[in-house]
Amino acid sequence: MSGPSGGSSSGREGGRSLKTRVKTARKRTLSSTLWLQRQLNDPYVAQAKREGFRSRAAYKLIEIDDRFHILRPGMRVVDLGAAPGGWSQVAVKRVGAEEGRGRVVGVDLLPIEPMPGAEFEIMDFHDASAPARLKAWLGGAADAVLSDMAANATGHKKTDHLRIVGLVELAAHFAAEVLAPGGAFLAKVLQGGTEGELLAMLKRDFSAVKHVKPQASRADSSELYVLATGFRGARPAAGEAEG
Repeated sequence: MSGPSGGSSSGREGGRSLKTRVKTARKRTLSSTLWLQRQLNDPYVAQAKREGFRSRAAYKLIEIDDRFHILRPGMRVVDLGAAPGGWSQVAVKRVGAEEGRGRVVGVDLLPIEPMPGAEFEIMDFHDASAPARLKAWLGGAADAVLSDMAANATGHKKTDHLRIVGLVELAAHFAAEVLAPGGAFLAKVLQGGTEGELLAMLKRDFSAVKHVKPQASRADSSELYVLATGFRGARPAAGEAEG
């Protein structure tokens, strides 16, 4: 994806800068002021509003799926940490859920505004009963598990990296319990990618693992996505014989 359409995204017109500057309000911190300024000047935020997407994050999934064709008509898709629903919107369109050709289910700890073609449930996917509940809800195993979740930032780079890798590990374990053979797992990580135990687990459970940096990610963001495809199938439980 080359970026939002509809004119130049340079922020300049006729030699005059159109970039919006936000004054620091008395009760607003500098970080929140800078965040608001980025939002107001972000072409993907503007395009999301024009095209009816709930978040700019929709364009990250659009770009990744255009390149790697994760989502196909008739698939069953799970969106972890789905609020506010931008990724679910993309999945609904691409699997044909509104026409009854696929299923999109989103889980989050927060309530999500209803959406045609998607089903939302307040659920903690860390809960031991969550995979079984999810498969019962889906009526079978999932074809793709998506996660655009990020742990709350502390501002300490190493700590933030460890926290998000820990979150992705939990999501990957969940995916391994609910995916059908051949399924895909896509999740947000931070620059430096997936490391150590997590990377070894993904390479063991999937036939291909790669990192992706969509153009829709902000230039100053350290986020990456890990894409694992070709799920090999659920591993035997402890004590069960393999084969």
